[in-house]
Amino acid sequence: MTKALEIPSYSEWNLFTRQTRPLMIAGPCSAETEEQLFKTASLLKNNGIEVLRAGIWKPRTRPNCFEGVGVKGLPWLQNIQRELGMKISTEVANAHHVETALKYGMDMLWIGARSTANPFAVQEIADSLKGVDIPVLVKNPVNPDIELWIGAFERLYLCGITKLGAIHRGFSSYNSTRYRNMPQWQIPIELKRRIKNLPLFCDPSHISGHREYIQEISQKAMDLGFDGLIIESHVNPDCALSDASQQITPDQLNQILTHLVIREEHPNNSNNTLIMEELREKIDTLDNTIMEALTNRMKIIEEIGMYKKQNNITILQPDRWEKILTRVLEEARKNNLSEELVERVFKAIHQASIDRQTDIMNE
Repeated sequence: MTKALEIPSYSEWNLFTRQTRPLMIAGPCSAETEEQLFKTASLLKNNGIEVLRAGIWKPRTRPNCFEGVGVKGLPWLQNIQRELGMKISTEVANAHHVETALKYGMDMLWIGARSTANPFAVQEIADSLKGVDIPVLVKNPVNPDIELWIGAFERLYLCGITKLGAIHRGFSSYNSTRYRNMPQWQIPIELKRRIKNLPLFCDPSHISGHREYIQEISQKAMDLGFDGLIIESHVNPDCALSDASQQITPDQLNQILTHLVIREEHPNNSNNTLIMEELREKIDTLDNTIMEALTNRMKIIEEIGMYKKQNNITILQPDRWEKILTRVLEEARKNNLSEELVERVFKAIHQASIDRQTDIMNE
C-alpha cells in the first residue's frame, strides 16, 4: 500500500490570485477557432474568471466526430495567457500531449475520465510529468471505481507530482437518468476521506449533460464543501462543435455564480461551535445505539443460522423477508423518513444476515 499522500490544498499552489472558495475554471468544451476561444476568454475574464479551460484533443466515443483542433489550438491558449493574463489549462491523454502542452506553457493540466480508467495511460502521463511543478487534476474514471481513481493519484504522486486535485464528473450508467452521468456523491466524499487535503472540484457540465441542471449541481457541490467548479462555457453554445447542450454562455455562468450560496466547513463563531458539538454528541449517542442494536441482531441471526443448519432449512425465506421490508417501509412512511434510505439500509442488513448464515451453514 502506498504511504499517505501529502498533498497541499489548492490555496498552497501559489498559482492563483484569488484563494477563496470556489476556485472557478471555465471555458469551452473544445477550442474551435482562435476567434471563438479569445472572445469566450475575454467575456469570462470580464466576469472575474481566472483560469481558462479548453479541450485541444477531444477523445470521442465514436469516429467521425469533432476530435479537437489539435496542436494548432495551443498558440491560441498561449496568446490568451499573454494578452489577458489568464491561467490556461487543457486535457492530456498521453505523454505526447503532456510534452506538447508544456511547450506552450500550460499552467494546469487535467486527465480525462477515459484516461483515468487506464492505469497504463496514467503511468505514461505520470512518467512524462516528472520534475514538472504545475497542478494536475484527475477526473474520476468512467465507472464508479474509487480504487482506480486513488491509484491514479498514487501513480502521479510517486512520480513527484504533489499539486494534485480531483474532478468529480459523475459516472456512466446504462440506464437512462435525469443526468448525463450519475453524481454518486458518496464516491468523491469517500475519496476526500481517504486523501485528506486533496482539493475537490466538481464538473457540473458533464454530470448534467444539460445546461438547465448546472445551477443545482453547482450548489450541491458547494453544500458538500467542494473547493471549486470546472464549467464549460462557450460564446455561442448552441453552435458548439462538441457537447453543445451542456455548455453555457459567460453571462449565464456569471448568473449561476452570483446566486451560489457558499457554505463554510466550520462554524464562524464560538456559540455556533457549541451548538454543533451538542448536536453531534446526540448523533454519537444514537450511532452507539444503532451499533448495539446491529450487534444484538447479528447474534440472533447466528442463532437462527444454527437452527436452520440443524434442521436443514434454507437460508433465504422470501415470505419472511417480504414481511420485514413491508413493515419497515410502512414505518418509514409514518415517520416521514425516506423510503429509499430505509430500503437501502435494510437490504444491506438482510444481505449481511444471509452472508453470516451462509458461513454458519458451511462451517
